[in-house]
Amino acid sequence: MEQAIKPDLRVGFVLIEQFTLAPVAGLVESLRFAADESFRSLQIYCQWDWMTLDNQAVTASCGMQVVPTQNFNLFNDYDYIVLASGLLGPARHPKPELLQALQAAYAANIPIIALDSACFILGVAGLLDGKQCAIHFTTIAEFKALFPQVQVFSDRMYVNDHNIITCPGGTAIDLAAFLIRQHCGEKRAKKSLEYLLVDEDESVNSATAAMGDAPIYANKMVLKAIAYMQANLDSHAQLKDVAEHIGTYPRHLHRLFVLNTQETPAGYWRKLRLEHGRRLLANTNAYITNIAIECGFADVSHFILWFRKVYGETPRAYRKRGQKADHFLSAAHDEDHSAVVNKAD
Repeated sequence: MEQAIKPDLRVGFVLIEQFTLAPVAGLVESLRFAADESFRSLQIYCQWDWMTLDNQAVTASCGMQVVPTQNFNLFNDYDYIVLASGLLGPARHPKPELLQALQAAYAANIPIIALDSACFILGVAGLLDGKQCAIHFTTIAEFKALFPQVQVFSDRMYVNDHNIITCPGGTAIDLAAFLIRQHCGEKRAKKSLEYLLVDEDESVNSATAAMGDAPIYANKMVLKAIAYMQANLDSHAQLKDVAEHIGTYPRHLHRLFVLNTQETPAGYWRKLRLEHGRRLLANTNAYITNIAIECGFADVSHFILWFRKVYGETPRAYRKRGQKADHFLSAAHDEDHSAVVNKAD
């Protein structure tokens, strides 16, 4: 029996009473354009669920109601949990069962995204202690007073720090573009940005300014090891070489990685290699054999085996899907151009 293709990106939205609609809409609309080969709004390559803590409808700060599509469950094979809040009242006093669920999800290495005032909820949960956080300028004074152990920024679109991503509001389209680039490739990110009428260069610059392109870990030795891994994706260096580079022993390196990243160093390095390979498949025409070599795999069979194990499809099938997205994007451009020419005639 053929293995079902795993979606590239799967998101669980947890909506808090009086949440702000704009960042939620910007994020999910970006996912919608990246989710399908054309523009039918099918949840194929990106999927999302709407959840509330009590499984009841919730009202946004603008008065619009949203009915959950899934019972509250943060452990449903999500790549990200998106916690959306808005008015400060509910965010200041989150329910204990929500805090416990978020703490359990974080302990299970599930990345959490906090939109708007949801950073207050993560602060109460203790998940921002010692981390960096992007926050709206109107609430920065209160947040700093409540959570002095958190390093806050009011001039960034989002901040990614050790599996916690904070986004102060706005439309969250820049954050969505970052997520789509990471999981679905550049072509699908471009498709979303173009149809939301967002300037691609501006989005890339915002992402760079947000310093959100890599997780931030507290341990400097782990950061140094990750930098070495990223610089040597195409090499056949071993973990003893990484340990020697950062001035420690392989056993200590293993303990540091598990403690800080909840992954072994070998697993983390393999994940970096596979992510690099997926980007090359999506954004270049290089032969799969050459990509396997560039990503440090012993041979193409080894690369295909791990790629299918992690992503649920072969590298060739993944690239084919990306080409379909590019085809529909080009066709839409041609249709728009023809409409303009016909109108002029």
